[in-house]
Amino acid sequence: MGVTAYIGLGTNLGDTRANLRQALESLRAKPGIEVRRVASFYRTEPQGYPDQDWFLNTVAGVETGLRPLGLLSALQGVEAALGRVRSLRWGPRVIDLDLLLYGEERINSPVLTVPHPRLMERAFVLVPLAELEPDLELAPGVRAAELAARLAGEQAVERVE
Repeated sequence: MGVTAYIGLGTNLGDTRANLRQALESLRAKPGIEVRRVASFYRTEPQGYPDQDWFLNTVAGVETGLRPLGLLSALQGVEAALGRVRSLRWGPRVIDLDLLLYGEERINSPVLTVPHPRLMERAFVLVPLAELEPDLELAPGVRAAELAARLAGEQAVERVE
């Protein structure tokens, strides 16, 4: 179909399992996106704004024929359809979809940065990503599984399914 991309999904409002499942079903229904694999769900401590409920996170590996900005638009459409309201940065949310990686592309524009700018700092993304792609090289000599293990020792991440 095209390019392999990885999407981070997170939620900490309402029925978090249902929110992730609904977001994944919405992604599956989008033209130009084929969800290939989904990591386990992980309960994770909030980052950036600690005074909120813990999150439920996962990562989906997709094949897409969409260009990066088209994929970003599709992700934002899923968020909007599921009731995402952007108010407080890093605050509570019904759903959050982040484009983590888009093939080998490096993008730095006002609306999109790929790889995701905090990808290598956040266990809630790296642990499920490493479940799907443990040998993925995120930087020269930095494998996803090794970095995920290190960050999981510093940030609370608990597999729930």
